[in-house]
Amino acid sequence: MNKVNESKKLGISDYFNLYKKLKEGKKLNDGKSIKIAILSSFTVNGIKEALSVKCNELGVNAEFYIGGYNQYAQEILGKNSSLYKFDPDLIILFIDTKSILGNEYLNPYDTDDSKRKKFIENKLKEIKSLIEKIKSSSRAKILLHNFEIPNFSPLGILENRQKFGFIESVETLNSELRNSFKEDKQVFVFDYNSFCSKIGKDNTIDYKMYYLGDMKLNIQHIPELCDEYLSYIKPLMSLTKKCIVLDLDNTLWGGIIGEDGLEGIKLGPTPEGRPFMEFQQYLLSLFNRGVILAINSKNNYDDIREVFEKHPNMVLRENNFAAIKINWNDKIANMKALAEELNIGTDSFVFIDDDKANREMIKEVFPEINVVEMPDDPSLYLKTLMEISDFNTLQITKEDKKKGHMYVQQRKRAEFQKSATDLTEFLKSLKMTVTAKKASKFNIPRISQLTQKTNQFNMTTIRYTEEDIKKFSVDKNYLVFSVEVEDKFGDSGITGAAIVKKGKDAWIIDTFLLSCRVIGRKVEETLLAYIAKEARKARAKKLKADFIPTKKNSVAKDFYRNSGFKIVSADNRKEEYEYDISKNYKFPDFIKFVEK
Repeated sequence: MNKVNESKKLGISDYFNLYKKLKEGKKLNDGKSIKIAILSSFTVNGIKEALSVKCNELGVNAEFYIGGYNQYAQEILGKNSSLYKFDPDLIILFIDTKSILGNEYLNPYDTDDSKRKKFIENKLKEIKSLIEKIKSSSRAKILLHNFEIPNFSPLGILENRQKFGFIESVETLNSELRNSFKEDKQVFVFDYNSFCSKIGKDNTIDYKMYYLGDMKLNIQHIPELCDEYLSYIKPLMSLTKKCIVLDLDNTLWGGIIGEDGLEGIKLGPTPEGRPFMEFQQYLLSLFNRGVILAINSKNNYDDIREVFEKHPNMVLRENNFAAIKINWNDKIANMKALAEELNIGTDSFVFIDDDKANREMIKEVFPEINVVEMPDDPSLYLKTLMEISDFNTLQITKEDKKKGHMYVQQRKRAEFQKSATDLTEFLKSLKMTVTAKKASKFNIPRISQLTQKTNQFNMTTIRYTEEDIKKFSVDKNYLVFSVEVEDKFGDSGITGAAIVKKGKDAWIIDTFLLSCRVIGRKVEETLLAYIAKEARKARAKKLKADFIPTKKNSVAKDFYRNSGFKIVSADNRKEEYEYDISKNYKFPDFIKFVEK
C-alpha cells in the first residue's frame, strides 16, 4: 500500500515504463483480478498503463478492454459487441462535454432557450438509454463520468442572466444524471467536473495534443484520474481499510502532554490549535460513518486520560476509540496487540503518526499497512486526511454507521470478560439475543457486504453481489438469512449470514459466515442450529457443507468437525462435511433466539 502513496509522485512516462516492465514480468499470485472496460468519446492513451500499475501495487491483476475511438454507443448497443464478450467487472464510460454538446459547445446561442432545454433533455435520454442497455447486458458496475462545466461563455458577464444559459445547461445535465442514478446499485456517477476543478480547468487540456490527437484530458493528469478510479476499485475488490491507528502527541494535538501539560498543548480555536481541532473533527465524522479509531502511543495513560476528560477543546473522547495502547512498549508490539484485540488483520489498518522514524519502522515491519506520509506542517493535516481513499465503500449500511460504536462496545465486553472467572458464565451474563431474518430488501445489501468483506469466520469465502443475493432470496430452493446480535452492552447489528441450498434429502450450506466482532460467543452454533431446525422441518436427512481454506479463515477451520459433522473428503482445495440431521443440534441454552 505504501507503494501506492509513493507512485503519486510519478509522471505518466514513468507509468508507461512500469507498465512495460509489468507486462514483461509475471502476474501476481494472490488470485485477485479485475476486468475493466473503458469506453470513451476521445483518445484515452495512458489510462490502461497507469491504472494497470496502480492496481498491481494493490495486489490486483487488471485486464483491460479499450473501446474503439468514439465508438462507445456502437460498443454498448451492438448485439455481438466485444464489450460484452469481455465480461468486465467495471465499465468506465467517459464522454466529454465537447462531444456531448457538439456544435452547441462553441456556439451555444445559435438556438433559443427552449430548443437548448430540449436538446439537453434528449442528451439525458440518450445517456440513460445507453446505461440501461449496459445493465441489461452486463453484470458490471458502471462508472459514468459527469461533464466538465465550461469556465467560459460567449456572452461573458451576461451568461448568468440567461433564462436557460449555456453553463446552466451543463449544470442541469449533471444534476439530472446524479438524480437519475442515486438509488441505482449498479451505476456510480463520477464527479469529473470536480476532478477538473481540483487540477484546475485551465490545465485539463493540452491544446496541441487536442488538435493533433483529440486528447481532451492532458495526459500528465492521467495518473491523478486513475487515483480517483482506485476509490471505486478498492471497495469493488474488497480492499478497503477498516481502522485508523493514531499517535497522540503532535498528531491529535500540538506539543507533548508529558512535558507541556494539559494547558500547554495546542488544541482549540487559535491559529496553532485549530489545525489539530479540525483534524479531530474530521476523524469524528469518519468514526460516525463507521471507521474504527484506535490509539498507538508512547505515553503515560493517566496524562492522556486527563486530556480526554478535562480538555475543553478535545473533540475525540475515550469512547470514540475501539482499542487503546498507551504505554512505553514499542509501536510494533502495540500494533500487533491492536490487531489481536480488534480481531482484524493489520492489512485493515491506516497508521497516522507525525514521527517519520515511527512511520518507517511500521512500513518496514507491516508493508500491508497504509502508513500515511504526514506533512511537517500541521496546517496540512486535515487536507492529508481528506485525501485518504481507503475507506470508500460502494454503499454505507446501517451497520457501517454504527461500526465505530460497536467496536467500542466490544472493548467494554473485553474489559468485562477479564473480570469473569468462567467463559460460560461470562457468556450467560451477556444476556444475548440472536435474531434471524429471512433475506429482504432491508438486509440484502448487508448480506452482500458481509460476503464481500468477511474473511476470518467465513467457511467458503464466496463473494456475492446484491443482485446475486436477490436471486437466491426469491428462489424457493434457497434459504437466505441474516442474524443480528444484541447483548447488555448494545446492539451489534447484522453480524452473520447464511445461504443454504435446499435439496430433497440434503441441504447444502453454500455460505456460512460471522463478523469477527461476535466470534466465540456461540452465535455460530445458534446459526447452525437454526439451519438444522429448518432442514429437519423439511424432512431432509443430511446437511452438507464445505470448508475452503484461505490465508485468513483458519479460525473457522475446525468448526464443522467440532459441531459433530463427519468429514467426507479432503484435499488442499477444500474439506467436505456431512451432518446427520436425526441428531438434534441444540441451540445454546443461554442465548435467546428469535426468528422473524
